[in-house]
Amino acid sequence: MEALAFVLLKLALVGASVLLSSLAARRFGHAVGGTIAGLPMIVGPIMGFVLLQETPAHAGAIALATLVCVPATIVHVLTFAWCARWERRWGVALLAANAAFLCVGAALLALRLPPPLACAAALLSPALGALALPRLREPPAAVAIPRVELACRVVAAMAMAWCIVRSAGAAPAGVSGLLLAIPITGNVLPCFTLPRHGAAATVALLAGFVRGLLGFASFFAALYVGLAWLSPAAAYVLAWLCALLAALALRATRTWTVVR
Repeated sequence: MEALAFVLLKLALVGASVLLSSLAARRFGHAVGGTIAGLPMIVGPIMGFVLLQETPAHAGAIALATLVCVPATIVHVLTFAWCARWERRWGVALLAANAAFLCVGAALLALRLPPPLACAAALLSPALGALALPRLREPPAAVAIPRVELACRVVAAMAMAWCIVRSAGAAPAGVSGLLLAIPITGNVLPCFTLPRHGAAATVALLAGFVRGLLGFASFFAALYVGLAWLSPAAAYVLAWLCALLAALALRATRTWTVVR
């Protein structure tokens, strides 16, 4: 029963994250929606429950394991963005991005990086990923997302999350961890954005997602370090502060150029 409640919690958070990101995109533009999607909107609250139930050492181990997969998520974003730029077909971009994520993620897990290197790689990869994105001009304006599409986004994200959880439960431990790290919002939102709004909007969304991932990495790095020195509650608050500050800092450095 407890396991079912945990799955239902994750599904609810996935749906809420996709809905919030989509509403933000509809009001403020694709880049803002992507930034919210990249932040730890799903795993952040889940880690709060973990801190209430587990020891700080176990929670720190989970935070470190999550950090290991951040560079693979950046590769996923870059692959989708460049496929959207050249192919303009969401199916091709989706398959290529997830294949790249699984390959890089498996390689990172096999390397077994020491904690300082894992933290450094997680924090540096979003900044490097932002530089490697294609440059397309996308004005920060509100976009039209019909209510039917909003509902479809939420349903698609929750269905994907359910399939991942079920598959991870039947897979070996190493594969399960990699499957659970697949970026759900990073898969669902670009697939809806590309066919309706085009490559420029998709790249803007994914650029925002990268900024959010810097906040994501900062959250888990701060949580991992904080749990060694602070109380779980103080470490959790510090992690959220670092996540928000990091995302805002990278947004301030954003530049766009026109691809001719």
